[in-house]
Amino acid sequence: MRAIVVALLLMTHAVWAAEFDPALLDGARKEGTVTWYTGLIVNQAARPLAEAFETRFPGVKVSYARASNTETTLKILNEARARRTAADVFDVTSGIYTLLDAHVVAAYPPRSAARFAPEYKDKDGYWTASNLYFMTLCYNTNLIKPADAPRTFEDLAAPRWSGKIAWTAEMAITGPPGFIGTVLTTMGPDAGMAWLKRFAALRPAALPISPRAVMDQVISGEYAIGMQIYNHHAAISSAVGAPVDWVKLEPLVGLFSLMGVLKDAPHPNAARLFVEYVMSDEGQKVLADNDYLPASPDVAPRIPTLRPDAGGFKVNYISPLIARDELPKWIAIYHELFQ
Repeated sequence: MRAIVVALLLMTHAVWAAEFDPALLDGARKEGTVTWYTGLIVNQAARPLAEAFETRFPGVKVSYARASNTETTLKILNEARARRTAADVFDVTSGIYTLLDAHVVAAYPPRSAARFAPEYKDKDGYWTASNLYFMTLCYNTNLIKPADAPRTFEDLAAPRWSGKIAWTAEMAITGPPGFIGTVLTTMGPDAGMAWLKRFAALRPAALPISPRAVMDQVISGEYAIGMQIYNHHAAISSAVGAPVDWVKLEPLVGLFSLMGVLKDAPHPNAARLFVEYVMSDEGQKVLADNDYLPASPDVAPRIPTLRPDAGGFKVNYISPLIARDELPKWIAIYHELFQ
């Protein structure tokens, strides 16, 4: 019986190995390590992915460092300028074009992402979406009854919410600028600006913390409503009994976590193998099992309704190109209206 089990394990490993380029795998094992700069939460995604990769490819270790999108982008640029590139692979949200403009990213379209939607990958192969984010409104269920929660932009602009709303102060797509862009795209420039002026009059608190930490403030009752909150974060906390829920404030802000390989990566083969793994069904399932929303159409989230295909909600996707071209304008509008 034991011999049969061992044979099955060997066969399974052989099938798994066949999914990846043998030359890439051989090169990665010779390099022995891969360094990953990431914005993914360590215990929820970075560590599980690293451990799963190391289990699949013995002899290739993963070293990761977690920071915000802005911090990761600046760190990569500073190391490149000093000619001391330390990372091999990275993921960011809106910082990708800053890195592309600096010519520090290598083109590598992963074979395992061939089935991904076109908008989830760069046409020249410089980045691929590993997972999706949908940002919306959350509320404290002890302070607001579900029937009273704002579910439209018009509901949200009601004077009753004055002083009860918070969002992150980070000037990125994940913060107020992304919401401003969605309002303008949805309503048009004139109607959108008129609504934003009404919303600004409610004095939403800009907190120097992450969107997740803003939601924690809502859970604790410091604020009744949190804006630009990841819907999967609210669902996770609600499932363990926290007094929070999210609303389909349509269209939700949609964006991606974009993964790429650095041009001067010290371990280029291991970097490419890591990207291939993350985009494979196996890697995407690791993300799904840890409550992230996979980009692969073939791997469903643990809570399917968090993605628009099963959740039935509309999304305004802010692509990296749109972020590069429009973000400065949206930031200027924020400073004009909210400060």
